[in-house]
Amino acid sequence: MHVLLDTNALLWLLGGDERLGPDARRSVEAAESLAVSVASLWEIAIKVSIGKLGPVPGLYATVRDLGLDRLDITDAHLASVEALPWHHRDPFDRLLICQALTAGLSVLTADDAFAAYGVPVLDARL
Repeated sequence: MHVLLDTNALLWLLGGDERLGPDARRSVEAAESLAVSVASLWEIAIKVSIGKLGPVPGLYATVRDLGLDRLDITDAHLASVEALPWHHRDPFDRLLICQALTAGLSVLTADDAFAAYGVPVLDARL
């Protein structure tokens, strides 16, 4: 299984947060590959800069050192966003959904709205 980490799942994983459930941890360990979207890194940077999130020291080095695949934003992802129904309003999540659908990835997330798009979802809370 190839898994895209939602922003919160990424932060929970890196921080050892207990909100990342045991089933989710097993999914991470069993995954053939784990990907992190540039959109998630961008979202974290924005939230840190406006004070909604504390600093995440060593974020980029940790992502690299853990061997997480960095998923860049492509024209295909952007075209998919244009056509995506508006079940979800968060622009970062909408892009993650399109990236997962385009690349055939499951998404590890605690956000129930992802399922409305038919993207395979792994519940990060379980």
